Amino acid sequence: MNAETQYQLSAMDMQVILALARAGTIAGAGARLNVDASTVFRVLQRIEKGLGQRLFERSRKGCVPLDMAAQVALHAEHIETQVEAARALLQSQPDEVAGTVRLTTTDTILHGLLAPALKPLAVLHPKLGFELHTGNELANLTQRDADIAVRVTKRPPPHVVGKHVGPIRVALFGATDGAPTQFDPDRAGSLAWIAPDDAMPEHPSVVWRRRHFPRVAPRYRVNSILTVAEFTAMGLGVGVLPLFLAQARPDLRQLSPVLDECQTELWLLTHTESRYLRRIATVFSHLAQHLQLR
Repeated sequence: MNAETQYQLSAMDMQVILALARAGTIAGAGARLNVDASTVFRVLQRIEKGLGQRLFERSRKGCVPLDMAAQVALHAEHIETQVEAARALLQSQPDEVAGTVRLTTTDTILHGLLAPALKPLAVLHPKLGFELHTGNELANLTQRDADIAVRVTKRPPPHVVGKHVGPIRVALFGATDGAPTQFDPDRAGSLAWIAPDDAMPEHPSVVWRRRHFPRVAPRYRVNSILTVAEFTAMGLGVGVLPLFLAQARPDLRQLSPVLDECQTELWLLTHTESRYLRRIATVFSHLAQHLQLR
């Protein structure tokens, strides 16, 4: 391709390049921009023809940004952040924090840690709103699928900033009524186990049980640690649970010492650009101070 004249990128051009870099597909970029995929395709063709070079490597799997597109997307991201900050400034009073913050975490952390921490924040800033997404997958902060992630991981993804909240310690628990007072490893096979084997086969609690009690098969296979807690409290069996979730519940009894092999780390994460937005910085700072692990 050869550009006949010096092509001038428009704001729309930069939005399309950024959306494509984030989504990875023409259709995905269209969904982000609320336009048809054909519109995105036409704009991309016009940009590449004007610049005289390809910006994306296209295949059946999607669009991969080449070096120039990646650099333009970075500039577009800076502009997007500044525009969003200006809008927030105009829509709020000088001492007011307003807007919506998207948070992603697991249901266990949401109910056990995040919700209690958000309650006083909502009182302090009544014009703040929250979109909460739960799932075991990590939302892509780089692609702005979420503003803040509260995640259990030993290695946070690159290109994000974060704060290490602390270690998540776990132990084996049973119901207060009816469960043994302590765990006897020699009788592990006689217990009904509740575990997320199929949903989270690499979960530290699953790995630990399979390593130490390979012949034990869970009676109840569930898709979240929160469900493990509820089933355990109902007396359906025993389960490995985080201390922050289980120790405060009178219907659960700790049966084992802390299982050091299962320890993981809790991180508070955000995108490098997002941290400069007042609404996100306010929520991030509050959570950094108020997320409490036992």
